[in-house]
Amino acid sequence: MRYQIRHALVQYGAETIIEDTNFEIHDREKIAVVGRNGCGKTTLLKLIAGDIEMSNSSSDESCGIVMQGKQSIGFLKQISFPDTEISVEDEIKKVFSEVFAVRRRMTEIEQSLEFAGEDSDRLLNEYSNLQKQNEALEGDSCEREMEIMFQKFGFDLEDLQRPIGTFSGGQQTKIAFIKLLLSKPDILLLDEPTNHLDLPTIEWLEGYLKNYKNAVVIVSHDRAFLDRVTTVTYEIEYHHITRYAGNYSAFVRQKEEALAKQEKDYEAQQAEIKRLNEWIEKWKNTPTKVTAARSKKKAIEHMVLIEKPRKFDTTTFKAYFSPYQVSYSEVLNVKKLKIGYDRELSEVSFKLMRGERLAIIGENGKGKSTLLKTIMGLVPALGGDFIIGNNVDLGYFDQQYAVVNDEDPNQTVLENFWEMYPKLTNNEVRSTLGAFAFSQEEVEKELGQLSGGERVRLALCKMFYTRPNLLILDEPTNHMDILGKESLEQMLKTYTGTVLFVSHDRYFIDQIATGILDFTDKGVIQYNCTYKEYLEERNKIEALVASKNGNAKSSGAGKETAQKSDSDPNGLGAGQAPVKNPGKIRARIERKIQKLNEQLQANDEHIDELKEQLADPELSSDYEKLMEIQKEIEAAEALAEDLLNQILETEEELEQQG
Repeated sequence: MRYQIRHALVQYGAETIIEDTNFEIHDREKIAVVGRNGCGKTTLLKLIAGDIEMSNSSSDESCGIVMQGKQSIGFLKQISFPDTEISVEDEIKKVFSEVFAVRRRMTEIEQSLEFAGEDSDRLLNEYSNLQKQNEALEGDSCEREMEIMFQKFGFDLEDLQRPIGTFSGGQQTKIAFIKLLLSKPDILLLDEPTNHLDLPTIEWLEGYLKNYKNAVVIVSHDRAFLDRVTTVTYEIEYHHITRYAGNYSAFVRQKEEALAKQEKDYEAQQAEIKRLNEWIEKWKNTPTKVTAARSKKKAIEHMVLIEKPRKFDTTTFKAYFSPYQVSYSEVLNVKKLKIGYDRELSEVSFKLMRGERLAIIGENGKGKSTLLKTIMGLVPALGGDFIIGNNVDLGYFDQQYAVVNDEDPNQTVLENFWEMYPKLTNNEVRSTLGAFAFSQEEVEKELGQLSGGERVRLALCKMFYTRPNLLILDEPTNHMDILGKESLEQMLKTYTGTVLFVSHDRYFIDQIATGILDFTDKGVIQYNCTYKEYLEERNKIEALVASKNGNAKSSGAGKETAQKSDSDPNGLGAGQAPVKNPGKIRARIERKIQKLNEQLQANDEHIDELKEQLADPELSSDYEKLMEIQKEIEAAEALAEDLLNQILETEEELEQQG
């Protein structure tokens, strides 16, 4: 066990955030922490990081924090680079200071050995230890790893030489994130790590964290990300925390099953208590039944009462709106639309029909949000055109404006909504806001006090009230907790209008989208299918491209060999007449096929042995060894595929010999 919190209580003034909390981190666990906004998830991360202390640390001996040895803890906090003139490369390389110190000392020893004399044995021994230390620190690959990671986060290698101060706040956050990952702490704490990352970067980050050699604790509302990375889930609800084995989907199933069992057991116990009380009440004055009545009364008193189960904390909005009018069949027709600001980002063509829900996905910087702004007339087109169909009423949601805008921070939610729709009565305003989870007290909240999720709800409420038949949504789930996302999903599923939306939330896309508009390096491609079908199609295309590339290389090598064979098939020198011997050529090809088959059989046996090792119960907790075996299996399977391709190509060559 790396780390343990025992019976923690955290309070801010009179407000309790978490109480009687027990939390453990083991070995290489990948842990998810979930719960409603404001339940204390970030507070828990701050407690682990040592930024705050328990409120009961000095009053209760049973509580406290226990660590196995010295554990380095990494937590991405508010960004503040002390020197904004320093280059990105020099800033990031600060995490490799130990590696560079080892290298410097190794260089010093190398230069000293020539004149070391009797001291050479000691220096050689020190040099050997430094080599082992460098290997443990992965010193030979650290700079390459930095470059790969830097590119995966959407930067160009040339950007490494730019001063930190020339990057935007969001880009500086990414640079700090890269530094944190490269520092490889024993316990890595991540608070909403997928925010503002595009899908390719998120997918890369998933693989990186799954194979991360130490422990990771993640707070996130990205359900797909949690399902792919985490193996343990802690839920904070009603100030208490509960541990579940498995990822987010497994946690949901277990919680539903536990609640159902608790309800069943509670009802059965209450029925038994009622039966015993009725028996006691009926026979308590009968002399022959007095002893039995006392016995049954004691049985009730000695019962361990099952707590009445509390329902899930599912307080959220449940709003359903139908469009004011029905649009024509063709809602939007975009033809070679060039989008951008000072330069063209992409050229886009697509059609959007009534009732479709088209998800816009792809890398950042390609113009996804710019497309929406262009359609809304907020950004001028650089070329091409688009036609909005007849009877189309637009509703536009911009997540950036929803969370950060110039509205009066002292204005209440009620006043803000009423100002937009002044003809409504007080009851109508309250009823509409109530559908988006703004209760009687919450409508009096000032805008400056609202969380990001609450601001998003208010913006959606104002947009939906116009009852548009085309929703244009830019990252609508950002700042929402999981239950808020599920509510919006349900709303959009029942919505009879048309939806065009940008999102990086794959779970949300999978639930909503009937089509995909993919912004790629090779252009913008429309897929008239679900997200799941799009992924299957994309994987097929990638496999086909990889196969063609492999065949091209083999074909190139084959042509080179053929040309050499035509000019000198038997290895004769220049000026000698070539003599073809079909029998020898055929025998050579047959021997090659036999050798390849033998290699394939041996490789298959090796794969079987590795899979047996993977299933060994004694290795079930040795995650590092299991990862090594898995990597070896993947390498062997890749070799098997390569050998099969070689066999097929060689058999074709044999057939050509006749």
